[in-house]
Amino acid sequence: MDFMVAGLIVILLLVLFLPFTVKKVEHNLEIFLFVMGVAAVLVSGVFSTELLIHALEDPIMITIAVLVAGLLFKWLAGPLEKGVMALTRVMPVCLFLALVVIVLGFLSSVITAMIAALVLVEIVGVLRLDRRSELTAVVLACFSIGLGAALTPIGEPLSTIAVSKMNGDFFYLLRLMGEYIVPSVLLFGLLTFALVKPRPNGDGLKADRVTETYREIVLRAAKVYLFVMALVFLGSGFEPLINMYIIDLHPYLLYWINIVSAILDNATLAAAELSPLMGVATVKAVLLGLLISGGILIPGNIPNIISAAKLKITSREWASLGVPIGLALMIVYFVVIMLTLSI
Repeated sequence: MDFMVAGLIVILLLVLFLPFTVKKVEHNLEIFLFVMGVAAVLVSGVFSTELLIHALEDPIMITIAVLVAGLLFKWLAGPLEKGVMALTRVMPVCLFLALVVIVLGFLSSVITAMIAALVLVEIVGVLRLDRRSELTAVVLACFSIGLGAALTPIGEPLSTIAVSKMNGDFFYLLRLMGEYIVPSVLLFGLLTFALVKPRPNGDGLKADRVTETYREIVLRAAKVYLFVMALVFLGSGFEPLINMYIIDLHPYLLYWINIVSAILDNATLAAAELSPLMGVATVKAVLLGLLISGGILIPGNIPNIISAAKLKITSREWASLGVPIGLALMIVYFVVIMLTLSI
């Protein structure tokens, strides 16, 4: 038992910190997590044929969603650009951006957070506004996308893993988290309308709008498949550790502990923390902490990473908006949790 616990703790520390500190690991994250996942299930002794089948099946839906949405985005990029230009001629840009934040937030649960982020980059590239306005819109949109994608298991890896770990159906997260996520997406739209004061023809973010090849689209889908498969192994492997040390922690404590999702991938944290033995209130607190704090800094969520890379947004620029917005929302939802959850 002591050997198993020590081994799992070492694997957990490697999983949490090597991708953040070692560039080679960061650039080969899916392979690294897969190796760590296999190691975790072997150390904990939970590997089985049933688990292997589970790990092979769980990533299928989100992988298909990423592939299909990626192809549609490639084929519809031209009409999208024309549509953006047409809409901005008939409505104020701040209203248009607010609608983009809301629509992409909800749509990300269907087209995936990755594709929603690519659509966001395309729209920002077309608008060519001043940098501060576009930066504000992008950060708010990524908060919205990160939250909205969690409404279905195909939206992002975190939601896929959450549904898998909790043995839920397709609408499990919508029922569980919808009352928190839907108002949040609408709130980010309102914040965009209030905070973005665009100046046309400004020195905006320089979007990297190189058209993706079919090979790149297929490769991204394959990486998502391997990533989710790795997280299934990690989640199962860490189950004994969760049951021993995490499951009995107070939900309030778990909520604030998960602010580390600002710098660590929230899907990995979900795989390491969630257990079907947890009560509903604890699961809600865990997921809310992960989802909200995931937008605070660039490494916290997939849409942040994609948008920042393609729009050349620095960590300092992102933090100047993400930190105050994220911390304010964390405080607001902590009050909501205290008032609404029976803990």
